[in-house]
Amino acid sequence: MKQNGAINPINVDADSRGQAGAAEPPPSPAAPPPAVGWSLRHKCAAYMLALRPWSFSASLTPVALGTALAYKNLGELDVPICLLAALAVLAVHGAGNLVNTYYDFSRGIDHKKSDDRTLVDRILEPQDVVRFGAFLYTLGCLCASSLYYLCKLKLEHLALIFFGGLSSSFLYTGGIGFKYFALGDIIILITFGPLAVMFAYAVQVGYLAISPLLYAIPLALNTEAILHSNNTRDMESDKQAGIVTFAIIIGPTLSYIVYNLLIFIPYIIFSILATHYTISLTLPLLTVPLAFSLERQFRSQHYAKIPQKTAKLNFLLGLFYVFGILLAPPGTLPN
Repeated sequence: MKQNGAINPINVDADSRGQAGAAEPPPSPAAPPPAVGWSLRHKCAAYMLALRPWSFSASLTPVALGTALAYKNLGELDVPICLLAALAVLAVHGAGNLVNTYYDFSRGIDHKKSDDRTLVDRILEPQDVVRFGAFLYTLGCLCASSLYYLCKLKLEHLALIFFGGLSSSFLYTGGIGFKYFALGDIIILITFGPLAVMFAYAVQVGYLAISPLLYAIPLALNTEAILHSNNTRDMESDKQAGIVTFAIIIGPTLSYIVYNLLIFIPYIIFSILATHYTISLTLPLLTVPLAFSLERQFRSQHYAKIPQKTAKLNFLLGLFYVFGILLAPPGTLPN
């Protein structure tokens, strides 16, 4: 800058410093390390995804049904026992899902187009799935041990029901692998129906009975529809992997018929019960429109989200079934 033909040295120094500063900007600070909290949340989300929580209605609704039947029988409810029974069944179910994920991946069944890509996409490592599954089985055993001290059910009866369910959840794909020999449907029918309902009922009342097994039939059929729709969707990939499911044996046309039987027979049962015993058992019929929507989707062979939508139907049907049991006037339910 000039003033009367002279150069101001102060401004020269300032200009030179500004130019030097522009030429050599100060180094940027180092990027902060990833937040520990975010990493933990990401890991927890990965574990939750591996559990397939959309399927938990298959274990929670039978527990709710068995508990409701026990309440109508006794006229009272032991809340701690109810919560422990639900946690035990939920832990075993979650562990069974992880076992399924691990063995399907190990056998090369899961791939990039599979519904469960927990290990395929490296969301978790195989050893993470094994450790988490072992933790959930241990949690289930701890809950069952606590139930032994809280309820009046004999130890041998408690062990028979609980470890029967635990073994079934493992052997579905682990060990023998019933799923790979078209026997998985039988395991699901028994475990997520009569066995879970009986478990929740027996720990409340302190003894075994036949009636909970009969009440479990409509819910068990609807729960089996979840697995059947899943196997129908995966028929081609299962064939390529060399495994055999019931859906593969009977083919697409008969699979459609079986799916309809599984979701609509429960409504026939509810209609008969409501006609002969109590009108409150018509409540599950409120889900009929959703069942017809699934039938149309299955018929058009749009299988992509049918297992999840069938699980939603299962949850709503079970919920209204439980409400129907609870709202029934005393002495009106079938023995």
